[in-house]
Parts: sequence; C-alpha cells; structure tokens
Amino acid sequence: MTEIKERITDYWTRRAPAFRQQRLRELESDKAERWIAEFKRYIPDREHLRVLDLGTGTGFFAFLLTHLGHSVVGIDLTEEMIREARECAEELHLNAEFFVMDAELPVFPPSSFDVLVTRNLTWTLPHLEQAYRAWYELLVPGGVLINFDADYGGALEKDEPEELPPEHAHKNIAPEMKRENDAITMEIHHSQKERPAWDADLLLSAGFEQITIDTGVWKRIYREIDEFFNPVPIFTVAARKG
Repeated sequence: MTEIKERITDYWTRRAPAFRQQRLRELESDKAERWIAEFKRYIPDREHLRVLDLGTGTGFFAFLLTHLGHSVVGIDLTEEMIREARECAEELHLNAEFFVMDAELPVFPPSSFDVLVTRNLTWTLPHLEQAYRAWYELLVPGGVLINFDADYGGALEKDEPEELPPEHAHKNIAPEMKRENDAITMEIHHSQKERPAWDADLLLSAGFEQITIDTGVWKRIYREIDEFFNPVPIFTVAARKG
C-alpha cells in the first residue's frame, strides 16, 4: 500500500465509529429518499440488480440499494469501516456483503455487476484513470456507473477562507483531523485535473458511453442546513458500458 493510502486508511479508521452513527441517522432522514430518487434517474427499473458500492464506508448506499431489492456488495480500503458496515447490516437485518478491498484494484471477475455506485470516493484516488478502467471491466454490457463526488481540492485551493454554516457534516471533526484531511486532499488534488470535466475524459478513454454530468444534484440532496450538509457542491457523473 502506498503512503498516501496508508494515511487515508488511518484517517478513516479514526473516524469510523462516529461516521457509522451519522450514516445511520441519515438513513432515517429525508436524505435517504432523495438519494434513492437520484439512483432511479440512472439504474434500470427492476429488482435483483447486482450492485457494487465502491468506497462503501459504513454501508449507507449499500443499505439503500439492498432495501430496494438489489444484491449489493460493498468494498472499502479501511478495515474498520467494513467492520462497522457488517455490524450495521446485522442491526438492520439486511443482506449486503462487505469486503476490505482497494477500489482502484477490485478483485472480482469481469462483468460481475449491473451497477456500480460510489459517493465521495474518487477525490481520494491517486490513480483515477486506473480505477475507471478497472470499473469498466466489472460491468456487464449496458451496465451503469453512478459517481457522486465533488472537487474538494479545488474548493480548498481557493484563496478566500471557507465560510461554513453552523451545521454541516464535518462540524464535530477535531482540528488535527481537519488538518490531516486537508493535507491528504491537496496531495491528491495536485495529481488530478479540473473535475468533473476530467472525469468525463477519463471515462471516455476507459470505454464508457452515454456520459452524463449533473451539477444540480447538490441542491436536490442538501436542501436544508443540517448535520448532513455538504458545503462543497457535489456532482453526479454517470456513464454506461456499451
């Protein structure tokens, strides 16, 4: 494992317990139905799809999609996150499966999944081109990738100080953790290009088709300023395998 990935796993190991509790509360909030509505913009309208949740964290997307009747596997680089996700699955009586795995190098046979989903992952990947190529191979023909992310490095790079509302998703993160997150963000950001336009270019290069970029998802999900609020505008990049 590279040094930057070791730092990422250490950071998320320390955040995992509190992150789990916040995601469980999000499952009980209005945000859950809003996320489901976003999925339905892209995935086929049928049950029993094979879904891979890349960078699952403590399983939020995996649980939403399992509840809809799909067969879901979640992977994450951080072992503690996967442990928390498995405990949540037992608590919620859901059959999602979870594995410790590097999202840049997923170990599944080709054409294993109908749908790939991910949230706030690709900004952490030092080899995003490699990841998109690997993800393309995992999909069946006609399968879809749905990536929710934001240009966190670009937001952090701005000269003006960040003005956060009283309530937001990172409100209770300790200052030293915030500094480490910012340092990781900028190290990876310097190896990336402007997003989401860069994502579209990489996806085309990987073989994907019908690429859709939606910068309006942020306003639909985060209508209120609450404990789940993300102050950096997220986008959706969706693409299909021909």
